[in-house]
Amino acid sequence: MSAQTSEATPEQLARAVQRLVDRVSHWTPERWNASGAAPHLHGLVQRVADLAAGVEGMPARPVPRLDSDLALPDQLKVVTVDLLAAEPPAPVLADALDAVRGYDR
Repeated sequence: MSAQTSEATPEQLARAVQRLVDRVSHWTPERWNASGAAPHLHGLVQRVADLAAGVEGMPARPVPRLDSDLALPDQLKVVTVDLLAAEPPAPVLADALDAVRGYDR
């Protein structure tokens, strides 16, 4: 956890996710293929889902890899809503925020 996000808030996480979604949600299938970003974004989706499962006291479950990369931004939004609904403690919020901000595509 970085010192910058040690006081992460739900609003910061929601904004960071929305910025990322805004950056990639308009991509075409060709752009997803050319960028090689899909596996990395799916990994981020899985990370946020794992954090949500941990807060909920549930085992981590694999997030399905859908046929279309166009669904990845929506998957990220859904798992983020799940995490925020679980009312995660500050360290979990910071981990999620660091992961989203660290997505470098």
